Amino acid sequence: MSQLNTLARVDADLVAGRVPLARQRLRGLVSSFPYDLTLRRRLAEVYRLYGDAAEAGRWMYLEEDRSADETAAFEDRYRTPGRRMKALAWRGPEALAATPVAEERLAAVRTACAERLGHPVDWDDPTSYAEDPDGEYAPEAEGWTLAGVIVGAGVLAGIVIMVGVWVLGIISLFS
Repeated sequence: MSQLNTLARVDADLVAGRVPLARQRLRGLVSSFPYDLTLRRRLAEVYRLYGDAAEAGRWMYLEEDRSADETAAFEDRYRTPGRRMKALAWRGPEALAATPVAEERLAAVRTACAERLGHPVDWDDPTSYAEDPDGEYAPEAEGWTLAGVIVGAGVLAGIVIMVGVWVLGIISLFS
């Protein structure tokens, strides 16, 4: 399907209120055409419909008219340059950017990542900017939640019942 056909479907999805489907289509387009800043802008607009400032900031990060609040939310969610590189989903050299501002921002993120890691990084080699080999930047484990306890108790009860039925079946087989 061509880019124009997919964008027409995105528009139809948005008109019909199928925002998740429109978002999915746009994510696919951005993946296929990472240099197209208009697709990134459209995706940011869809994330604004969700009220997700961090993701809107993610997809507007390369734009000159990006929102400071959305950019801050993006940088807060993706705290390290390596995570930002991964989140920006760029491929190839910064020179492929459509605007000087985008090129400058991509270079700044890549340079910051290289400085943090102590070696050169490349947009086309995600392993070069992976920051989590030893779990150093892994999110902290959260404590138990009420929902987790309820789900765990339900699973445990299901297992106990299944084992009980199995044992009763074995006993009745030999009785």
